[in-house]
Amino acid sequence: MRRLLAFFGAFNPPTVAHLELARFAAEKTGRDGVIFVPSQTSYIYGEQGKDFAFSDAERLAMLRAAARTRPWMSVTGWELEQETQPRTYRTLCHLREEGIEASLLFGSDKLGELESIWFRPEAIAEEFGIVCMTRGSDDCKKMIEEDPFLRKLSPYITVVRTPRSYRNVSSTGIRQKLKKIIKTEKELERMVPEEILPQLCGPGGSLPTIQTLRRDNQ
Repeated sequence: MRRLLAFFGAFNPPTVAHLELARFAAEKTGRDGVIFVPSQTSYIYGEQGKDFAFSDAERLAMLRAAARTRPWMSVTGWELEQETQPRTYRTLCHLREEGIEASLLFGSDKLGELESIWFRPEAIAEEFGIVCMTRGSDDCKKMIEEDPFLRKLSPYITVVRTPRSYRNVSSTGIRQKLKKIIKTEKELERMVPEEILPQLCGPGGSLPTIQTLRRDNQ
């Protein structure tokens, strides 16, 4: 069996932090790698309440593109193929049936949700194990010690202190920046004659002007 960490999430979109912290956690825990498990777009909108999500196919394609140059990284679209969003425990069982010994990998922001939101958290911890990555200024050990439920699961939880340089990189921040770019493009369309816009923005309507400004200011 391959010994992996299973990283569940929207990956909307995947970030450098997702990739580097996952790799770091795998190295620190002696695993063979990390398998990324993107959730369904309908779940992102309906359960997580996000106002924007890349499609299932787009997020899966982005993850697979990243995996091509990272031998430690693999991706499964199994959850995307199901009629409804599977619970994490069911997916971990599926991975085990596929010959993968996977422990659940998540950030410390999920610790407080284990008892109230997650399905069969005790079974996840006892059967598969949990690897928790620190986020922001979270003190994971203190969080576990002060919570009776988490304290009971503590023998099955491994805490990995992650590099601070990636702790505050988020998909939310990327989406906000993308919205600003889209807003800028729309403003340019109103302000610049349509004959000139292709020269300003380049083929496809992107903004190479940003790259030009960056190059000119180096």
